[in-house]
Amino acid sequence: MRDLPLLDPGTPDHRSPGRFLLWLMRTQVATLLGGVGFGVLWMSAQAVLPAVVGRAIDAGVTARDTRALLGWAAAMLAVGGVQVVAGIVRHRFAVTNWLSAAYTTVQVVTRQVTRLGAELPRRVSTGEVVAIGTSDLGHLGHALDVTARASGAVVSIGVVAVILLQTSLPLALLVLVGVPALLLALGPLLAPLQRRTAHQRELTGSLTNLATDIVGGLRVLLGIGGERVFHRRYVTTSRAVRRAGVEVGRVQSWLDAAQVLLPGALVVVVVWVGARFAVTGRISPGELVAFYGYATFLLIPVRTLTEFANKWIKAIVSARRVVRVLALEPAAHGTRPGPAPAAGTGLVDPAAGLQIRPGVLSAIVSEPPEDAAVLVDRLAGFAPATDDAPTWGGIPLHEIDPAELRRRILVAGASDGLFSGPMRSVLDVRDQGEDAVRAAIETAAATDVLDALPAGPDAPVHERGRSFSGGQRQRLVLARALAADPEVLLLVEPTSAVDAHTEGKIADRLAAHRRGRTTVVTTTSPLVLDRVDEVLFVHGGALRARGSHAELLHGDPVYRALVTREEVPA
Repeated sequence: MRDLPLLDPGTPDHRSPGRFLLWLMRTQVATLLGGVGFGVLWMSAQAVLPAVVGRAIDAGVTARDTRALLGWAAAMLAVGGVQVVAGIVRHRFAVTNWLSAAYTTVQVVTRQVTRLGAELPRRVSTGEVVAIGTSDLGHLGHALDVTARASGAVVSIGVVAVILLQTSLPLALLVLVGVPALLLALGPLLAPLQRRTAHQRELTGSLTNLATDIVGGLRVLLGIGGERVFHRRYVTTSRAVRRAGVEVGRVQSWLDAAQVLLPGALVVVVVWVGARFAVTGRISPGELVAFYGYATFLLIPVRTLTEFANKWIKAIVSARRVVRVLALEPAAHGTRPGPAPAAGTGLVDPAAGLQIRPGVLSAIVSEPPEDAAVLVDRLAGFAPATDDAPTWGGIPLHEIDPAELRRRILVAGASDGLFSGPMRSVLDVRDQGEDAVRAAIETAAATDVLDALPAGPDAPVHERGRSFSGGQRQRLVLARALAADPEVLLLVEPTSAVDAHTEGKIADRLAAHRRGRTTVVTTTSPLVLDRVDEVLFVHGGALRARGSHAELLHGDPVYRALVTREEVPA
């Protein structure tokens, strides 16, 4: 058995859904072969059992031979014991294969999500990623689970065919022709099932994405009275998902019915022909009982094979979603990574005319304000590579190794969440130590948040920090960023959710905490702007003015109107 999660899941083959599934199988080939081996043994034991029963009837009951009857009864017990043991071990391998497929997929997708970083929401909807972590994992695991049983089904059908050929050629041909005919008869239902399942998955992902957006913006929606509009939109999308689910269920119901009806019809034909042969003396009573047992047993492998086709169709649909995420490449790093910039060098954005001086606390004020986040994305290397891409120490950001870039430049946004776990580990993401965390908490004016927790730094943080208010969560996010102590820290509206008194304390402490290191804050708060070393005023995507807050306040009426909420003079 395997230790999960894996230390290194490997590099997935994401060229197609089929290749990804084959890669999953190769990563766990040992347990997969173990499952196949015991699956074949488990199903073969069931296939042999009717022959043993038939021999017990002919050699023991019909011939009135007690010794032979006891011998064949012991053989039945032995075969049954093999079946039980093989079934238990097969199931153990099946669970291992299911979990291995799920864990491996989670690990490679999580690694890719981490690699894409802030680009992910721009490239893939939230619902699509959520669907991978919910329904898709199950479908991928089921595909590997059913593969072992399907292998046993194929071998058991062959075992039955060999036994029947030694008993009655017409009945053997009936089985050998009938089983493939059943599978071919089910084929026309599989293609519509795949199409409708894929359509339902896409709609479900869209619905999840819509629900996430609604929950995330619920406070804003309530404030502007938009909850009714989004409620109607959610209801409409939900009904579309329901209709798609009904379409999938309709085809699935036909497939399930055919899985019972068609093998049942084959059983009836085999039993009827076998009974006529027994009446005419062409086969013995024991062989008739064995034939009936075979006809009944064949329901299991036939249904297993149709289940195999069904689950692999769903797995391919799920794998298509996975490879779509795995195939994404960070837009900012399309070229071969070059040398890293020297410490203490400045960031330059030629497109906006921005020059971020190293080692100082700078503020970016943008009109319109939402452009500031776009500028931060460019300065962090998240934007696509262009001719006028930002540079760091004269090196274009897209030519710097992504791992090096993420290690040295850190972006903290106002809407960032908190991971679950002990508060101490949630804040100290780079193992800087308790002193660094304590200093960061003090600078972020979050001491009162920890003091209110019964367990202090060891208190558990729930998912995304939902147990904290917006202001508390924002201060903890700021403390986490400060504790990481990056060479360049880019803060997006770090005080937008706190009161003026707390904002003033943070502004007073931030410069001292980050002294000597490059720090950029996007804000329109006069309390913060009055305490930074330099303000960069960007208007319409280009630098309009730079200087201290007081200089710009008296020298630029557009800047003054933006930060003081005054009307712009005509």
